[in-house]
Parts: sequence; structure tokens; C-alpha cells
Amino acid sequence: MGLVTVERRGGIAVMTYANPPFGTMTAAGAQEMLDAFRPLSADPTVRSVIITGGLPGIFIRHYDVDELSVMGERLKDTALPPPSDVPPTDGYLALTDAVFAAPKPVVAAINGLCMGGGFELTLACDLRIASPGVEAIGLPETRIGIFPGGGGTQRLPRVVGEAKALEIILRGLTFTGLEAHAIGLVHELSAAPLARALEIAAEWETRGAEGIAYAKRLTRAALDRPIAAGLADERRSFLEVMQTASAREGLGQGRRPVEIQKV
Repeated sequence: MGLVTVERRGGIAVMTYANPPFGTMTAAGAQEMLDAFRPLSADPTVRSVIITGGLPGIFIRHYDVDELSVMGERLKDTALPPPSDVPPTDGYLALTDAVFAAPKPVVAAINGLCMGGGFELTLACDLRIASPGVEAIGLPETRIGIFPGGGGTQRLPRVVGEAKALEIILRGLTFTGLEAHAIGLVHELSAAPLARALEIAAEWETRGAEGIAYAKRLTRAALDRPIAAGLADERRSFLEVMQTASAREGLGQGRRPVEIQKV
């Protein structure tokens, strides 16, 4: 039996990860998620993806510590290659990169424990919806002598700022769902995070996919380059989107008063 299931609900794909009994992320689980996610990312009929956990009270507990221990033993006498900006093509790191760069919204429906590699995966998602009853969300890696190596040191400061990210990472802090929302680790609280994620995802089914894809790419890149470069890209991209049929259709509908979206 696989660790990942995918369910289509119209233009929404729900990807569920379950690794009983503890719900940890493993190398096999990460690769299975990646193999399931890549075709969803490339499929134009999939308008958004929701990632959630399949065990009661667990989203993804954390990355499997036994696997990390084996990796440490294997690396202890190994000459490491120089740093490289070539992105990984397989495994957990490729999974987080794929989620981050997908040309469509990806929502984490955090239904339970979400620490370490589990939380780093949600940081690659665009929105995070959590149950207020979640017992622990965060990055405890420094408690066991390592640090967040799945994007946490780079993505968390972009979410909560450098000062708060340093406090969380250096002290190995975790938070309840309520606490995580209060400091901005998650966007919204819901007693039924998957149901709420489905409500939000339904909004994108009626909107132009190209406009959303451009908006995600440009916003993701905003803090990584000078504003002049970002503005030049935005202006060119706006003209490209205006050429699409979905934009022309949306503009036609927009001649009527725009409905106010409350948050």
C-alpha cells in the first residue's frame, strides 16, 4: 500500500500523506509525493493542490530521525562536494522546490502534528490552514544537534521576518495551532482545515489560471531581486496575461461591479 493518495474534486487535487503509525516523512514517502505531485503541477485541468495528512492528529510529524541518523553515519568520513545552485531532481528537496514553484496555488491543510520536515513542506506551500487544536507546529531540529535543512532557514524568514525566524530556529520552538496563527506561521485557523482549504480552492476554479500562475511567480520572486527587475518583469508579464483568453473573459465580466471578497 502506498503512502500517498490523490483525490480529484473537480479542478482541485487533494494529496494525502499517511505513514502509519507515526506519520513521519521518509525518503520513500518524499519520492512518492514528488511522483504524485509533478503530474498534478503540469496538468492544466488541475487548478490547485491541497496537501494534508491521512492519520488522525498528524499532518507530517517530522522527517524520520532514523533515516537522518543513518545519513550522518554515512557522511562522517565523506568528502563533501562544493556548494551548488543546481536544484535537486529527486527526493524531499526536489519535492519542496516543486511545490514552491508550481504554476498554481498549493494549500497545506494542517490537520495535526507538523514539525521539522513536515513544517518545511508547508512553508513551500502558498497558504497554510491549521486546526486550532494542533499540538505542535514548528522547527525543533536544533534540539537534536542539526538545523532545518529542507528550506526552513530560507523560507521561514520570508514568512515571519528574520528576528522571529532566528528565535524559532535557534531555540527549536514549536507552537500550538492557535499560537502559530498568532505569529503568522499559518494564515488561517479552522476546526476542519481540509474543508476550509477546499472552500478557498473553489475560488480559483472560476478564475483565469494564467493570471494566477503569473501572480504566484512574480510574488514569489519579489524579495529575491532588485525592485526595478521585478517591476520590469511584472510589466512585461501583465501584457502577456492580457493576451490570454481567460483575461479577456474575466475583463468582460469585470465590467459589472466587482464582488467584494471578505477575509
